[in-house]
Amino acid sequence: MRHDRQPEVVPPAGRPVALFLPSLTGGGAERAIIDAARTLHGDGLIVDLVVASAKGAYRNEVPEGVRLVDLQCRRTASALLPLSQYLNRTNPQALLSALTHANVVAVMARRLAGWKGRLIVSERNTLSSAWGRWSPARRRLQAAVLAQVYRQADGIATVSKGVADDLVELLSLNPATVRVLYNATAAPHLLERAAQPLDDPWLAPGAPPLILGVGRLDPQKDFGTLLRALQLARASLAETPAAQPRLMILGEGPERPSLEAECHSLGLTDHVRFPGFADNPFAWMARAHLFVLSSRFEGLPNVLIQALAVGCPAISTRCPSGPEEILADGRYGVLVPVGDPGALGRAIAAACLKPRGTVDDAAVSPFRPAAVRSVLRDMLQLDVTYQ
Repeated sequence: MRHDRQPEVVPPAGRPVALFLPSLTGGGAERAIIDAARTLHGDGLIVDLVVASAKGAYRNEVPEGVRLVDLQCRRTASALLPLSQYLNRTNPQALLSALTHANVVAVMARRLAGWKGRLIVSERNTLSSAWGRWSPARRRLQAAVLAQVYRQADGIATVSKGVADDLVELLSLNPATVRVLYNATAAPHLLERAAQPLDDPWLAPGAPPLILGVGRLDPQKDFGTLLRALQLARASLAETPAAQPRLMILGEGPERPSLEAECHSLGLTDHVRFPGFADNPFAWMARAHLFVLSSRFEGLPNVLIQALAVGCPAISTRCPSGPEEILADGRYGVLVPVGDPGALGRAIAAACLKPRGTVDDAAVSPFRPAAVRSVLRDMLQLDVTYQ
């Protein structure tokens, strides 16, 4: 596959579907859009993955046959003119953008280009939570501006019902213009990657239970609460040392120094590891005793779906939004309050006293490509243009 190549002018019979991202950094939104590209390409559609910058950990995960169009911009805002030029030159059937700042650029690029194709912007997070520390005046101004921008799109996709409800209320949008489009996260390739071998002493037979966390090391993910919960769980299991869990957190981010310092102060240095970003977290998920999501807020946490898809039992905070939908209000996993290390520690301890649980396949059925495909194609109003 040739990367960084701008496509030639495409005749109407071969118009691609375009997906627009800021970059290929290792985040949930980026992985979800790559999964959407895989789903559409698997249907025989021509797919362009257009990025402001092709830098990032997911560059090597772009599916074979999907055309990677690198606009070579240092900032997403700088992609306005290159994206409008792409739209004029290539005239895609439809454009799906993801992440708020990329959505704004996509709407403005369409106006600049005079492009008549269908534009869907997708919101991945609960904005009222993401904006929680802003002043009321800043929130009102941002909401007013974003509402005007989003109303110029042909449709708005959200990754969960919680995000949809939040967006409608925050931006005073017409609910009919907002539709839930789950991520096609539970794809068959997860099982293939989960089966890849891992050689690590923490996975040796008879090793203590392994608790897994995955995500960017930033305040949103609240891994500090997970560390405190681990300490409480280990203390409560002092009389059964074989059940005292270890914790591995896969991810990178600005809170690494503070989390490592807290780990040391809690006396957990020998029981917690921070290996950084992992190209294949699914192999770890498939072998962990338990997956834990400790987030303060989410849109639809892909890592929670992925863990369930490869058979790993899960505990999650009842954060806005997504975990309650994914775990069906506790039917498919344990839900605990946000920021409560005591409740999370008790749930972890209870799971570690039992053999590893199983996962009901119904938990991930809404997030399989077959379930997502029809909604995605309907929103984009795609013609079937085969390669």
